[in-house]
Amino acid sequence: MKHIVKDQNTSGFDKWVALDDYEWKKTYDDLVNPEKREVKYSLMKEQGHICCYCERQLTDDDSHIEHFNPKSNDADAALDYTNMLCSCQDQLKKGEPRHCGNSKDNWFDKDYLVSPLDSNCEGRFAYTADGKIQPANKSNNAAIMTIEKLKLNIEILNDLRKKAIEPFLDEALDGTDFLKFVNGYLKKNSDDTFNEFWTTINYFFVQKPPPI
Repeated sequence: MKHIVKDQNTSGFDKWVALDDYEWKKTYDDLVNPEKREVKYSLMKEQGHICCYCERQLTDDDSHIEHFNPKSNDADAALDYTNMLCSCQDQLKKGEPRHCGNSKDNWFDKDYLVSPLDSNCEGRFAYTADGKIQPANKSNNAAIMTIEKLKLNIEILNDLRKKAIEPFLDEALDGTDFLKFVNGYLKKNSDDTFNEFWTTINYFFVQKPPPI
């Protein structure tokens, strides 16, 4: 889970929200294009086009606007940009296995759900060479519950993380080339995107964050 810094750039959405009045109290269901598309694009851009939870590459047709505090819990938070993220997997498509925002669904517990908006979130998780994710501190119940509820340790994600790690284990890479390879991977691309599983590579090949 990579730390996300909110950088709202949604002038159309802001104007739409400001039109709220006593006769029409807007809900999230009222949000349609072009304002909804603007919100989603802004979320994807500030995340570097990787999923807010698992860090898979986001595509517009297989992702969704995710409410960290589910909109069913708090109607006001449903239109609060600071409560919005972008998660992989479309909400309507039935691709399996469901994970991240689709697995989380309406579950929310501020004490047991690690937020990607928390600047310490990256240090709460550790990774193994076979691609598995685990709590950096084995007694960190929030990390344990987050992994479980979001299904971050399912086989498909473990396999993808393992494949992301493998190129860095090439023995042909000498020290200088290796550092360039790592730094290049962790640097934002020219199209303003991050590479998948950023924190996994950072964990293994830059420094292992202290357990939180």
